[in-house]
Formats: sequence, C-alpha cells, structure tokens
Amino acid sequence: MKLTSYTNYALRSLQLAALKSPDLVRVDDVAKIHSLSRPHITKIVHELGRAGYLETVRGRGGGFRLARPPEDIIVGDVVRITEGSLEVVECFNPRNNTCPLMGICILSRKMQEAIAAFMAVLDALTIANIAANRGQLMERIAPLEMPRTETTAR
Repeated sequence: MKLTSYTNYALRSLQLAALKSPDLVRVDDVAKIHSLSRPHITKIVHELGRAGYLETVRGRGGGFRLARPPEDIIVGDVVRITEGSLEVVECFNPRNNTCPLMGICILSRKMQEAIAAFMAVLDALTIANIAANRGQLMERIAPLEMPRTETTAR
C-alpha cells in the first residue's frame, strides 16, 4: 500500500500544527521544512480547513492551527479524505470491474483484508500520537524553519 505525497504532507501539516499549538503555523514553514511548493501546501491546508481539521487565518501574520484537539483527529479519517477510494485493484469497484473472477477470487478477498488491516492501524492513530515526541521533532525542524519577522505575543 502506498499513499500519495498529498496525504503524507497533509499529515505532516497536521503534525506541525499540533507541535506548534496554539500558535499559528505558516504555509511557508511547511513548504520550507518539506521542500515543497507553497501552492501545494496551500491546497492541502485549504482542503483540511474545509474538512474541519484546520482553522485558517488569512492575511499578514496569518497561518493555520488545529481546529480540533489533536487526540480527536484520527489519521485514518484524514487518509480517507485525502486519498479518496482505496481501490488498490480494479475488482474493488464493481462499476469498473472487468475481472471475470469477481466474487470467487481469493486474492481479491485477501487484498481487501490487507487494506482493512492497514486502515485499522491508521484508525488507531491520532495526530496527538504522531506529535508525541515533540522535543525531538521540534529539534529536527528548527533549523529548517523560516525566521519570524515579527514577534508573537503570547
């Protein structure tokens, strides 16, 4: 099973928001840390905002933050939103299936079991879990972040 880079960076954006909470995260920081284009991260943040995972703040000094507690954001749910259908083989979709073995194929059933097991692991994982080693993560990303031009009042 391979997830798209879009999903990976959606999860990384949520992880960074959890690490920086309650402060705002800048799209530019995510783009710089992960060597991605700003428009790519902007698109991800927009979709996560529409899905209710992120709160976005526009304008100078804007950014994004988690819209829910990190322990309430299930990784499996985010994967389902960003990946769409997890039809790894054609026969998973009866509308598009051309395989004559549908319904009797052991391989197809085992592939479905494998995806269910994969998603069960992700459904047991939250954004809080993937941000739990905050100190190590912050130490690793600190040199990659863009310096702030303004001071943030707390």
